[in-house]
Amino acid sequence: MEHVRRALAEAVRSRVGGPERAKREQRIWGTAGPRWFTPDDPIWRVHKDPIMFIGGLRSLFVQSLHPLAMAGVDQHSGYRGDPWGRLQRTSLFIATTTYARVEDAETMIRAIRSIHTQVTGTDPQGRVYEANDPHLLAWVHAAECHSFLVSHQAYAVSPLSDADADTYVAQMGSISERLGFTGAPTTVAELEATMDAYRPELEGTEAAVRTIRFVLDEPDLPLVARPAYAALAHAALAVTPAWARTMLQLDETRWRQAPRVGPVAGAAAMRVMRWAIDHPADDPFAPCRQPT
Repeated sequence: MEHVRRALAEAVRSRVGGPERAKREQRIWGTAGPRWFTPDDPIWRVHKDPIMFIGGLRSLFVQSLHPLAMAGVDQHSGYRGDPWGRLQRTSLFIATTTYARVEDAETMIRAIRSIHTQVTGTDPQGRVYEANDPHLLAWVHAAECHSFLVSHQAYAVSPLSDADADTYVAQMGSISERLGFTGAPTTVAELEATMDAYRPELEGTEAAVRTIRFVLDEPDLPLVARPAYAALAHAALAVTPAWARTMLQLDETRWRQAPRVGPVAGAAAMRVMRWAIDHPADDPFAPCRQPT
């Protein structure tokens, strides 16, 4: 069973970490130096849990509903040709800003801001978008933070306390503000208010529906891994608001049962993922737990 566990853990980490995973892990977790956060912070606790797979999917579902954010992804992202590459880049950003040395995190922030300057255009309705627009950045941040938190609270063995949840929101905001906007939510109540404020702007555009159908129905995975992926997708849809699922036209698809089967599927998937990944023998966070 240990051989099976290690094989599964390696398969997951390779998919998420990409071909340079070992080098990136050494730089993020194996290099001494000051960091923005510590192992005692809620942001460490949330981001180290495999529930992030569920939170990441939910974030994609919700973020796709802003037409200008979706236009930027549709026109500038290689999600269809390289869906795992997009996941790996997102994972690298989260890991670097959460766990890496301050200088590496700041370098990552500068790189992302530079990339964002190139992401501009117009959506099919002729509306102009820019990835560095503070209003769009605030939406992407809020939807991501909200998704990670909601998923964690739904599926974690020990959910965050109310105080730790507020701290998590504030810590996430401190990262996102460095990307170019101010006034990020600092409490769960403020985060919920921000999400509500964007509701009038959201649309189930053709690009959003097409993208989410691709993500759900055409994962670039071997057949043997697809049941596990389906369990994660059902779990993510179960904690996605009903109004969002309706906008994405999922009510009449094979995913319509997600609210009913998602919690069970998610709990089962998390037990397997934790068994494979959360093991003391190969804890990638160990170097960061040492004094620097």
